Amino acid sequence: MTTPFTRTLIAAGLLAGAVAGPALADDRPGPDWMPAEQAVRALEQAGYGHVRGLEADDGVWEGKASRDGRMVKVKVDPRTGAVSEKADRKAGSGAERDDDDD
Repeated sequence: MTTPFTRTLIAAGLLAGAVAGPALADDRPGPDWMPAEQAVRALEQAGYGHVRGLEADDGVWEGKASRDGRMVKVKVDPRTGAVSEKADRKAGSGAERDDDDD
């Protein structure tokens, strides 16, 4: 016989598995994805170098690469090879705003 507490624990475990399952699936290359080496070539053709930490994440290849003397976070669409920089969370925070009257 199961108690209400046991049923609650089982339900919570099943719910956690159902929520985490799809998220984990996005962190693996899909069968129709270009290989990581091809994603690196796409980054290099777009002007990036020193690609590091390229991995499948949220349905895209993500990693870091250098461009114009700085390291940036990059994304590569695994099907088209389209390259983009991830938005910097600090951008637009107002820290660089000039509020004086000069």
